[in-house]
Amino acid sequence: MSQGIFISFEGIDGAGKSSHIDALASLLQQQGYSVTRSREPGGTELAEQLRQLVLNHPMDALTEALLVFAARRDHVQQVIRPALQRGDVVLCDRFADASFAYQGGGRGVDWATLLQLEQWVQSQQGAVLQPDLTIWFDLPPAVAAARLVQARTADRFESQPEDFFHQVVQGYARRQQADPQRFARIAADQPREQVWADVCQALVQRGWLR
Repeated sequence: MSQGIFISFEGIDGAGKSSHIDALASLLQQQGYSVTRSREPGGTELAEQLRQLVLNHPMDALTEALLVFAARRDHVQQVIRPALQRGDVVLCDRFADASFAYQGGGRGVDWATLLQLEQWVQSQQGAVLQPDLTIWFDLPPAVAAARLVQARTADRFESQPEDFFHQVVQGYARRQQADPQRFARIAADQPREQVWADVCQALVQRGWLR
């Protein structure tokens, strides 16, 4: 059985990831793929409990990072690796890049500490698990904030000031610069139809969509 494909979706809150994940899952299934959808923090019973702590309880930045990586460890072991071994396409709403963007860029956790956690949590037989493709919905923080006001009650992250999200965007940019071949950076302030076309094109370029 062939190894699966791992695609992560990144971007600040309000960037519009979820609707495009839904659409892409449907399209891939129509083309004959078996699709596993998940999210971070979350994806397992334990990780979902940790998600609720991270989103709703005050804590210091390193504690937050440790909880997110603990949730990721369980998620990788219980969901992501088994799905890839089955040959599924895994579509994940956020993965490790989000930790570097939010806890690193936004909260100021030391980058080297996050790299060490990434090694510990995502390594197997010396190889660090990373997505085959990361689709980054890059959106100006002011646009994201306007969208969120209309959408829902904000959690601990969504209620942060705009400056926080500028730092998060810089964190994403730093991760992209370190691994540019893995990233497809999409301007998420375009019309929805163009964003969707760009998402599909990123998969077409890799030979995963017809």
